[in-house]
Amino acid sequence: MKTVVSVSLGSSTRDHRALVTLLGEEFDISRIGTDGKLDAAIAKVKSLDGTVDAIGLGGIDVYLYAGTKRYALRDGLRLLAAAAVTPVVDGSGLKNTLEREAVRYMQADLGIDLRGKHVLMVSALDRFGMAQALVEAGADVLFGDFIFALDLDKPVRGLREFEEMAEKYLPDACKLPFQFFYPTGKKQEQPPEPKYPEYYREADIVAGDFHFMRRYMPDRLDGKIVLTNTVTTANIDELRTRGVKMLVTTTPDFQGRSFGTNVVEAALLALLGKKWADVSPADYERLLAELHLQPRVIELN
Repeated sequence: MKTVVSVSLGSSTRDHRALVTLLGEEFDISRIGTDGKLDAAIAKVKSLDGTVDAIGLGGIDVYLYAGTKRYALRDGLRLLAAAAVTPVVDGSGLKNTLEREAVRYMQADLGIDLRGKHVLMVSALDRFGMAQALVEAGADVLFGDFIFALDLDKPVRGLREFEEMAEKYLPDACKLPFQFFYPTGKKQEQPPEPKYPEYYREADIVAGDFHFMRRYMPDRLDGKIVLTNTVTTANIDELRTRGVKMLVTTTPDFQGRSFGTNVVEAALLALLGKKWADVSPADYERLLAELHLQPRVIELN
């Protein structure tokens, strides 16, 4: 049996464990939250190093992408360096394949015509593949990274403009503690504080990281489609109560829970038996095709 552990800066109340079989191989997959404590997360990665097959980093990114440029977060690099033996991933290597596939699935399998649809992409830097796929499908995408991560009311409505903004702000932003612009630990469990409701209102689809999305989420999201990643049962009930029509998660259901992309990438890395730096997009595409992983789709209202 292979063992995969996600060490997350998120709340420990969201911890989960599942036993799954992938390509005939049994996996023990678990998520351990450290309640926003970076030092505790580093210590946990060090304690797991050499004892498990792969480690995923949750609640934080190591790398953010805009166009062809990659930006490294200081705190993410510290976590990455905490393991000397076991491969460590943050999910970014898989997002360009798995999350593009989720957009294709919405069109081809769910019959959702994305042309002209208003999409609020709350965070494109950590999901650039998804953002590109939505633009390529003809959606009218509003990039909300600077609104929801940096609290700057700067709506961006084009890929090129988004990349220019990233070049301007990210070099300095990446040096800040990750908690400065992303809800970690207990903040993930606090009620949303509605802000910038106009951007939610005009959207047909709200896409991107769930915690960014939820942080400023208004009371009502009637008739909207939510395209996101990790959600718990309580999150699903909350979206249903707010009137969301359909929930699509980019990762599949593993025993009642859609784990983060970092978990799926860690599992694929364990199957490949490679170091993260040696894995190519073609490796992921081949495995994803063999696994037949599909997005999780839930009709809520």
